[in-house]
Amino acid sequence: MKMRTGLFLLGTVLLSVVLTACSGQDKKGASSDDGKIQVTTTFYPMYEFAKQVVGDKGDVDLIIPAGTEPHDFEPSAKDLAKISNSDVFVYNSPELEKWASKLSDTIDTDKTKIIQASKGISLMDSVEDAHDSESTETASDHDHDLDPHVWLDPVLAIKEVETIRDQLSKKYPKDKTIFEKNAATYIDELKQLDQDYQTTVKNATNKTFVTQHAAFGYLAKQYGLTQEAIAGISPDQEPSASRLTELKKYVETNKVNVIYFEENASSKVAETLSSETGVKLKVLNPLESLTNKQIKAGEDYVSVMRDNLAALKESIQ
Repeated sequence: MKMRTGLFLLGTVLLSVVLTACSGQDKKGASSDDGKIQVTTTFYPMYEFAKQVVGDKGDVDLIIPAGTEPHDFEPSAKDLAKISNSDVFVYNSPELEKWASKLSDTIDTDKTKIIQASKGISLMDSVEDAHDSESTETASDHDHDLDPHVWLDPVLAIKEVETIRDQLSKKYPKDKTIFEKNAATYIDELKQLDQDYQTTVKNATNKTFVTQHAAFGYLAKQYGLTQEAIAGISPDQEPSASRLTELKKYVETNKVNVIYFEENASSKVAETLSSETGVKLKVLNPLESLTNKQIKAGEDYVSVMRDNLAALKESIQ
């Protein structure tokens, strides 16, 4: 953790250099020649939620690219300058983007509105301590006391959209009606998504699913499900041999027929457990990023969450 803090401090020094070099630019930041609100977000769900609320009134971008794990992302000086030159910055929580909580010390918050989308949501305790890890170095690098994955619960996703809407309306009161209209349209989609999840699990007799990493705790809690995770909150956390033995017994005893893994993280452990127990593997997407190819193909938060629901149906019966 000391190294992470040091990197952030170095980044703030470099930020000062970058901002000085860019002093000839518009002091109001990237907002612009076309008058649009410039919004910078951290990772995909924040990008999608902000984009849905802002609509045509702004341009929304993100700094954590597809394929980059947000749990261990550290912003570069260029990233910090981009945030500083934006009108609005949206992040999920200090638990996931630990570096974001320090931004108010380094940027002009009168110009750049900082929005913590999870503000007001009570975070659940992390399950990392429950599953010992063979690699203490890996575990310490991604230490989470609380679970940050609130966006994977459609009901809490609505709360994040509402927070973004309300905070944008405070900064731009003239556009409040537009933000509220945009948010209402998107929230209707999220409410239907919530209804679909409720309908699927309503009469299920088996409500337990086995995942590669513990990203789906909020979703499980919302719909009365049980998530049994191979590892902890961080996807690259390695479970111990005793944990794998425990899981193998659990899979066999409970007649688990599917183990869920992530496409953007190593599936080695899930594959090992699958081969030892004979159960099949399915993707359950934690929506920490979408590739440009996926976005161009029309995939988004709602469509991927529906894909997740279809995958869960093979366990939740």
